[in-house]
Amino acid sequence: MKAKFTILGCGSSLGIPRIDGYFGNCDPKIEKNFRSRCSALISLDKFNVLIDTSPDIKQQLINTKVKNINKVFYTHMHADQTHGINELRVFYLKNHDKIDVYADRKTSKYLRENFKYCFKKTLDYPPILKINKLNKVHKYKIKKEILKIESIPVQHGKIKSILYKINNKCAYASDVNQIYKKDYNKLKNLKYLVIDCLRYNYHPSHFNLQEVLNLIKEIKPKKTILTNLGNDIDYKKVQKFLPKNVIPAFDGMNFLI
Repeated sequence: MKAKFTILGCGSSLGIPRIDGYFGNCDPKIEKNFRSRCSALISLDKFNVLIDTSPDIKQQLINTKVKNINKVFYTHMHADQTHGINELRVFYLKNHDKIDVYADRKTSKYLRENFKYCFKKTLDYPPILKINKLNKVHKYKIKKEILKIESIPVQHGKIKSILYKINNKCAYASDVNQIYKKDYNKLKNLKYLVIDCLRYNYHPSHFNLQEVLNLIKEIKPKKTILTNLGNDIDYKKVQKFLPKNVIPAFDGMNFLI
């Protein structure tokens, strides 16, 4: 039994199209250019681990027919990764048990301050989540299988974000503009690298396409999947510039790890 990794959303912070209908350079006739904000899901049997709660998480989980969430891991504190948190209420109502949430210190502080009602009883509403320390490694035994999630800090502009490595086969970093050289060895020989690629030109807090291609030469994953795609990266047009082992993501893309 293998774990399944699903890219629930692969769009940048405003999604594609934006709320005003703007597609940028993305052809609206191509279904894979419709991109919701970044979240991901790791599934092993019926055990589901969610990475980030984007503002689009409700529709993402409906689209993928996910009926339960067991754990939530956050990459960082930005709105496009956290502001769908209220949608987790339904899983508490179903199971009558708080969901474990894992985040680094700054993200934990942000969540507690801005979504206090999720963690502490407010008026007549019970808390739905329990926040936990993010360790370097978390392991879960599901039947006879082990799900291993390793957290690796990376740079995302002026803040830190978390890259998650799953079962030593897949790495997910939706928001990053620098991976520290000291961590390169941890990312060698990956089966899949799912990595931030906001646009073609330089950005101070996200990788652009050339930076991703340079990184690939260093760590040599078998396949690289570009996520957090902005509206200047059209799904079909970008494929003309990519090596065979590099592909753009689309919402709902999944693979086994």
